[in-house]
Amino acid sequence: MGECGGCKAVSEGLAMHAKRIFWILSLSMVVAIPSFGQPAVTPDPQTANISGTVTDAENDIVPGAKVVLDASGSGEIRTVLSSDNGAFAFENVPAGNTYHITITAAGFADWTSPSLAVQPGQFLLVSNVRLVLAGGVTSVTVYASSEQLATEQVHLEEKQRVLGVIPNFWVVYDPNAAPLTARLKFRLALRTSLDPVTFLGAALVSGMDQAGDTPDFQQGAKGYGQRLGANYTTGVTDVMLGGAILPSLLHQDPRYFYQGTGTTGSRLLHALSSPFICKGDNGRWQPNFSSVGGDLATGAISQTWFPDTDRDSGLVFENVLITTGGRMANGVIQEFVLRRFTSGAGSRDH
Repeated sequence: MGECGGCKAVSEGLAMHAKRIFWILSLSMVVAIPSFGQPAVTPDPQTANISGTVTDAENDIVPGAKVVLDASGSGEIRTVLSSDNGAFAFENVPAGNTYHITITAAGFADWTSPSLAVQPGQFLLVSNVRLVLAGGVTSVTVYASSEQLATEQVHLEEKQRVLGVIPNFWVVYDPNAAPLTARLKFRLALRTSLDPVTFLGAALVSGMDQAGDTPDFQQGAKGYGQRLGANYTTGVTDVMLGGAILPSLLHQDPRYFYQGTGTTGSRLLHALSSPFICKGDNGRWQPNFSSVGGDLATGAISQTWFPDTDRDSGLVFENVLITTGGRMANGVIQEFVLRRFTSGAGSRDH
């Protein structure tokens, strides 16, 4: 007997929804972690980062200044030289200690900072520190601009991978993270789009589509190529629109801000509301027009590269609802599961 037409339609619909959810979670850098009775991965040692920039009284950079970080009582000493742009940074500094910074530059008197206490996951900005020139004529100011601090944070976020493999770039573990510039938003979006794991995710979803004969491309190698191109392009479009273009225009931060503290209920509410509420570049929480607008625009644009038989204006809104559900699930998993499995994440046990 021939297959029931209604049954086939239902099965194809379920397969398509499952595929979309899988792709959404893949783009959101979400991975289901099976336990198999194994113990949980031990969190990385609690660390922080200390950075700044050395300039003179005329606001000119001072390269080659000797910057020494001394942990009081532990005997740990680190030394770096300020770079060509005057910047210095100490990464993965053990939290819980008290530190002093000493800066030495030719022609200037040595300067030692007051006690610096760092918290786990903190990006400590050394600011408003003046190094008096020998003779007391002028001074050097040690500071880091918001953009410099954000650049350092993004550099660390690009190292965040679930199980050391799956990209998890769009999560912030520092509640006081500096706002991203438009350049940094595009940098994160491009980094995600070009990551091999992103392409692998599109390839896996395309294989699922090929097996389910959806969307209405032909079968064989050519059909698989069409599905792969459509899925990958749709994913990249969503990342660029919702993660870079709209956030830059609307001055919103596209990242998920890990809460990590408070009651389970407050954390759950924070995670579930992430598709609708985001942090603006001004540091205030506001409606997440970037995410919703990016999903709507992507749904409309993606219809141009799918077959005519799969184009339907109703599907655009249906896909947005499915995508939103995937983002809510992503927030919950990020908040309660993935941090412990993410290499490079700021460790903050609560």
